[in-house]
Amino acid sequence: MGLRKFLAPEIVFGIGARNLVANYIKNYGITKVFVVTDKNLYKTKWIEELENNLKKRDIEYTIFYNVSENPRSEEVMLGVESYIKNRCNGIVALGGGSPMDFAKGVGIVANNGGDILDYEGVDKVIFPIPPLIFIPTTAGSSADVSQFSIINNSKRLVKIAIISKNIVPDIALIDPETTITMDVNLTAYTGMDAMTHAIEAFVSNASSGITDIHALKAISLVREYLPKVVREPNNLEYREKMMFASMQAGLAFSNAILGAVHAMAHSLGGFKDLPHGKCNSMLLEHVINFNYDSAVDKYDMISNELLLDNRGLSVIEKKNNLINKIIELKKEVGITCKLGNEGIVISDIPELSKKAIDDPCMITNPKKINLRDIEVIYEEAR
Repeated sequence: MGLRKFLAPEIVFGIGARNLVANYIKNYGITKVFVVTDKNLYKTKWIEELENNLKKRDIEYTIFYNVSENPRSEEVMLGVESYIKNRCNGIVALGGGSPMDFAKGVGIVANNGGDILDYEGVDKVIFPIPPLIFIPTTAGSSADVSQFSIINNSKRLVKIAIISKNIVPDIALIDPETTITMDVNLTAYTGMDAMTHAIEAFVSNASSGITDIHALKAISLVREYLPKVVREPNNLEYREKMMFASMQAGLAFSNAILGAVHAMAHSLGGFKDLPHGKCNSMLLEHVINFNYDSAVDKYDMISNELLLDNRGLSVIEKKNNLINKIIELKKEVGITCKLGNEGIVISDIPELSKKAIDDPCMITNPKKINLRDIEVIYEEAR
């Protein structure tokens, strides 16, 4: 296996975890907190509740909510400006992947200077960033436990990946109750995002015995509970299981990194400004088809977690079994879209592929991949 390291924040998991936010703000010595959320969440009870918690403890704060679904680099820089102007010294993010990735971006530039786009790639963040306290409201992005920040370079129309141990949050207050306000579509897309995180982490060439435990648990949980929570979105037990799956998948991929699905999804999402979970969903089975022969044993273990019976089957039959199961799961939760439905035409594919091949997630894909391979996968996903 060789040397492996494992990064994780402090985690408080369970209903009511969000209510500990003021305690941690005090513990970290934060005198004025920069609260990051988005426009939709700004109107929800979660922000009102957070403000009440801060006021009760006499904690000064400022709220920034101009965060797009795929946070843009120029928005991050406006956030930095607001953070510095308001003399904040710590950050709370309440939301899905976008506010959390945005908050990491603000922290990076606030303490390291320059522009957020300067930090694309691995280990470019030199100085530690301000204390980060995250309250996730979706079950899928896992930004609350990861060393990733994904920011949209709107000039190049591509999402960049920033990967650094310095941006792992200090504390993740993972409260399943906050996911009740997600609609069914978002629940499905974020759930498939968690599944993709887990599968890619498990077959990654940087996986280990430590990450494998988390990845397999996430796959099993998503398989069982994503269809259930889509059918019964107000069922708190199912919400809790999916939040736990997201956390497990996050601990896996933050340390094992990802692969071609995410590299291609970052290119696609930046190009068409599409939801990240949707991009992953459209690409997942096609990348499995490409990668399968380089990680047969690993994919067989994934099949076991998906309760597939592969006894006596050939490698090709087992591969098709797994691909069909992924397609079946997507259909069960209402995901049937293809790239063509999202306006991707054949002439877009060369540009998408050139951006995808440079994504750092491609480094840990289990099978070596070239530009033409990527083009073919995009073509098949249309």
